[in-house]
Amino acid sequence: MKRLVLLYIFLLSAASGHSRRLPFDGVPVPALPTDTVTVTVIGDVMMHSAQIENCHGRYAEMHGTADPDSSGHYDYSPCFREIRDMLVDADICIANMEFTLAGAPYSGYPAFCAPESFADHVADCGVDVFLTANNHIFDKGEPGARRTLGIYRRMQERGIGDTGCYTDSLHMSHAYPLIVEKDGIRIALVNFTYGTNVGHGKEFPKVSVMDREEIAAAMQTARDSADIIIALPHWGTEYALKHSAEQAKMAEFLVRRGADAVIGSHPHVVQDIDSLKALSGDYVPVVYSLGNIISNMSAPNTRIGLMATLPVIRYTDGSTSIGKISYTFTWCTLPGRLEDSHMTIPVERFKGRRELWSIPSDYDNMVDTYNRILESSGIKGNEKDNNS
Repeated sequence: MKRLVLLYIFLLSAASGHSRRLPFDGVPVPALPTDTVTVTVIGDVMMHSAQIENCHGRYAEMHGTADPDSSGHYDYSPCFREIRDMLVDADICIANMEFTLAGAPYSGYPAFCAPESFADHVADCGVDVFLTANNHIFDKGEPGARRTLGIYRRMQERGIGDTGCYTDSLHMSHAYPLIVEKDGIRIALVNFTYGTNVGHGKEFPKVSVMDREEIAAAMQTARDSADIIIALPHWGTEYALKHSAEQAKMAEFLVRRGADAVIGSHPHVVQDIDSLKALSGDYVPVVYSLGNIISNMSAPNTRIGLMATLPVIRYTDGSTSIGKISYTFTWCTLPGRLEDSHMTIPVERFKGRRELWSIPSDYDNMVDTYNRILESSGIKGNEKDNNS
């Protein structure tokens, strides 16, 4: 398991590494890359009732018995088996955890509550940071959110960070934004949501919402404390393949406030990508929605997901930037189609292998959806599945 350094804001004193420094004679010299840290962001990690039942049934089949209220009596082993190598290989891997860990009985839509062992499994598969600012974090009320955050707090001992929802004001001041450090490069993660399905008021536990004043303050802290800022909004219109005018306005706001990349979630489909010009003159990549990484959804376009890998590059002059993003399209197979479980696969690795499918029409569905999303998203091919 990778171990990241999770930095609390009050411990930081160094200035941001964004500025370029000149040598002692004042003559600029070419800046050459010295270090690269890869950040992989995956989309919505869902846990619908059918997934809960499937994982419980597989455990019962393996062990002869299973208690549905016992978090340990669930087998998730197929879920990320085919993409685990890519998650582990990333220096920092980030996932939107779109459920609570409120305790048994476990449930899916509309009030998501997954076994806490699922969070451990996601971490075991290589995810280092859990995003909690989403519309489902209060599905089980404030007690459910507080229990979820308590479990994530304990996971800090194994190097797992989380951001987006906070137990109290001290916690929020320390972790909004969350600063992670790898190989001396500090990366700020600014995660917030348009809102929640269940009202939460203004007291703690509190989720970061799309409040421009709060976001601006978090962005300022990020600029003062980190080398790179990645904004991670939970926004947009569900199932829309194109971003909305509201998303465009917020993306421009984030870029003006210093975001080096904007990577979104929530619509449950892969949306289009963009590049916005910052005040510095640099162009900032915007991925409006990564879609689902795993779920039980079957509506059109909801089974294709996107993994975005951002190379964060440090140069000899001390400056940092984000290089060209690489993309890996994924497909969530449902039980009985490819195997007996929900399983996420890289599309390019499985293209041309129709004979593996128990239901070949599902392979055709994958290819057709992939081609449709390529056209609508503006991503030119699977750029690039490192394992194809």
